[in-house]
Amino acid sequence: MEPVKTEDLAAAAVAAVTQNNATQLTPEQITAAIKKEQLSVIDYKMVTFSLAGKDYAIDIMKVKEIAKAGHFTYVPNTMPFVLGVYNLRGDIIPIIDLRLFFNIDVEERDPDALENVLIVTIDERTFGIVVDAIDKVVGIQKSSIQPPHPLFGDINIKYIYGVVESNNRLYILLDIDRIFGLQSESSSEEKAEIQPVSHAINAPAPESSSENSKDKGSANAEKASVETPKAEAKKDDVNYKFVVESLKNFRKFSSSSINEKWLTSRFSEWTNEKGSDKTQLQNEKDADEFLNPFYSKCNGTWWSKGYADAIYKALPENSAKQISVWNPGCGKGYEAYSLACLLKKRYPSARIRIYGHDIDLLSVSNAPLLNVPASVAGDWYGPYLSKTVNGESTFDKSVKDMILFEYHDCVNTNALPVVDIIFARDIVSFLPTESQNKLISDFGEKLKGNGVVILGDNESLAGRDGWVEKKVDSISTFSKQ
Repeated sequence: MEPVKTEDLAAAAVAAVTQNNATQLTPEQITAAIKKEQLSVIDYKMVTFSLAGKDYAIDIMKVKEIAKAGHFTYVPNTMPFVLGVYNLRGDIIPIIDLRLFFNIDVEERDPDALENVLIVTIDERTFGIVVDAIDKVVGIQKSSIQPPHPLFGDINIKYIYGVVESNNRLYILLDIDRIFGLQSESSSEEKAEIQPVSHAINAPAPESSSENSKDKGSANAEKASVETPKAEAKKDDVNYKFVVESLKNFRKFSSSSINEKWLTSRFSEWTNEKGSDKTQLQNEKDADEFLNPFYSKCNGTWWSKGYADAIYKALPENSAKQISVWNPGCGKGYEAYSLACLLKKRYPSARIRIYGHDIDLLSVSNAPLLNVPASVAGDWYGPYLSKTVNGESTFDKSVKDMILFEYHDCVNTNALPVVDIIFARDIVSFLPTESQNKLISDFGEKLKGNGVVILGDNESLAGRDGWVEKKVDSISTFSKQ
């Protein structure tokens, strides 16, 4: 149904009032007549509910039913906002706590209490959504829905379809398709791709064809055009451009502002080493030699005490009871376990959760079983280790319980809560330029206001809008402005 225009309503209202009255109408009479006419034109209905004392709504066409439910079956290794699954008359459906999804504080649950649940169906998939209280069905005129505004900042604006006033109450109308990641990418209203919440239950991300990946590329991302350096001296340098293109082809390393400073410096070194007539990269071996100085200290191996101490100093003060960390590119687990030990030392009173993601299925599957060699066990890791029945050293249960290893693509997976720390060393540069921009945007959305991003030693967000760099000794951290 086409929305009814205000001028059409005015004409209809005036006609209705003046049908049997030839006298001139006052402005107040016209306004009252328009409001009366608007009430009779309802082309959109929404189910209203509350979260943390605020009024929200969703399209009634998405709501299958309203229920009181509880005793959900817990599913291990799921996102914090997934309460579990529920048997709805024979159908097993995931239950999502919308309050936790939007990072709204929730009081401790009574295990015997029943929750207010909206059962929604989206593209033939059914979910249960837990809210504070369910109010009523409200009918409105669709044309009265206003665009979302950043002032409604309790939740990410991309999850808001619009705002609407009805009976002196302002409702935030949620875009339920976006929340569950099912909105078409071709939609003209699409702002960003949201990964389905259902992936937090059991749906893995598409498998990458790369055999040498440490989550360094998206299996589905299209190749993006290479950015040439901004430095004027390099724009016309054919040899430099050839090296940039070769790195992309051989090792999926994409030139961008993230690594431009290192790349131009390394090219100068390379030219001095090889000679100006021998700078071309002929094969993967040449590309690996060129990139060898790029990788961060202790990349893909156990952390030295010196490096662990440097990261410790760079971590910000944080008195939160719950600290969440995103570690894309966790690989075989060396990095995630090292980070877990360090965070346990840095924030001893906090409950820490690390989301270790990678697209190397074999590595991420074996990471929970990682043992520690004797040469490492005697180092700074010692207080966080225990012995197996075979006498081998392994991380104790408290450390292992901190880490959730998952097979996920850092570009296409967004079903995460907001986090305090993003630890993504030497990952961003190995994505196409378009995917780099998307991931950095995702960092900004997922990071708390006082959170930090730590990239590789030769990667930087300095100069990017919205980011501030802080350097502590050799470690750079980046936070939102």
